[in-house]
Amino acid sequence: MRNLILSAALVTASLFGMTAQAADNVPLEAGKTYVELANPVPVAVPGKIEVVELFWYGCPHCYAFEPTINPWAEKLPKDVNFRRIPAMFGGPWDAHGQLFLTLEAMGVEHKVHNAVFEAIQKQGKRLTKPDEMADFVATQGVDKDKFLATFNSFAIQGQIKQAKELAQKYGVQGVPTLIVNGKYRFDLGSTGGPEATLNVADQLIAKERAAK
Repeated sequence: MRNLILSAALVTASLFGMTAQAADNVPLEAGKTYVELANPVPVAVPGKIEVVELFWYGCPHCYAFEPTINPWAEKLPKDVNFRRIPAMFGGPWDAHGQLFLTLEAMGVEHKVHNAVFEAIQKQGKRLTKPDEMADFVATQGVDKDKFLATFNSFAIQGQIKQAKELAQKYGVQGVPTLIVNGKYRFDLGSTGGPEATLNVADQLIAKERAAK
């Protein structure tokens, strides 16, 4: 009898835990919490669930989002591909986007990314001119001449065009914005904050995984 009571108590506790966990999830409401794209965009790595963050180095909200999204992105399962795409809406947006794409092409973005954010958001640096960028990344151990050669390369011009086309296809109007699997668009405003945004991302990742 005692065992039955204990079992019942454990089941009740388990159900309560599940209910509490479910209650912590942000309600998924198409058109409110997220927007489902009318024309899904192909992912970069077929077979993997893609999460894209569109951002700008000059965006305070993107900078504030970093401590939340970075640990989350590092712990994503192997079937999820996380990538950043710079939003390029002209002026400094384009300059900073080209800076990011150059660092990424050189394979040093992960080493310099935080320093660039800090320089623009906390140190008041503009980093909108190539020479200014080159001087700064050189302080982070990046070869200045290689940076400028890559920055001005035809390959980077192609990536700029691709980034702009993707942002247009995603229907992005502000940053930071997340896209899951080329289908769902949402941001901090639609979800209710940084943690809520990642909760929505987790739910949509699970939804896409279940649909495979």
